[in-house]
Amino acid sequence: MSKQIIRTDRAPSSPLYSQGVRVGSTIYVSGTVGIDPATGQMAGTTIQEQTRQAFRNCEAIVEAGGGKLADVVQVTVLLTNPDDFAGMNEEYAKVFSTDLPARAVAKLGVVLPNVLISVMLTAQLSD
Repeated sequence: MSKQIIRTDRAPSSPLYSQGVRVGSTIYVSGTVGIDPATGQMAGTTIQEQTRQAFRNCEAIVEAGGGKLADVVQVTVLLTNPDDFAGMNEEYAKVFSTDLPARAVAKLGVVLPNVLISVMLTAQLSD
């Protein structure tokens, strides 16, 4: 089975990793933060603003791979500050309100300037 590297200008990128990888009908999205790709800056200073943007970025990557958010089956959320859990959940519930994916939430282990959240996910496309 071949591996397709997913690239889009609608999400932040790095020369150190792929935004996403599609293998068969599965899309794997790398840890994605709340950077606005239009400005290259964090989308805001609150967990809600950064969560919204992180999921917009993830959605852009999934779409570039041929999927949609409804195809997401697993989400991992990494928070810089565990006290931001409730604020993250406010925005998460707007993204996934039915047919919820499996989810894990943990503390982000590295310190990245101004980053409050990183989201990685897996989507399974219909055949």
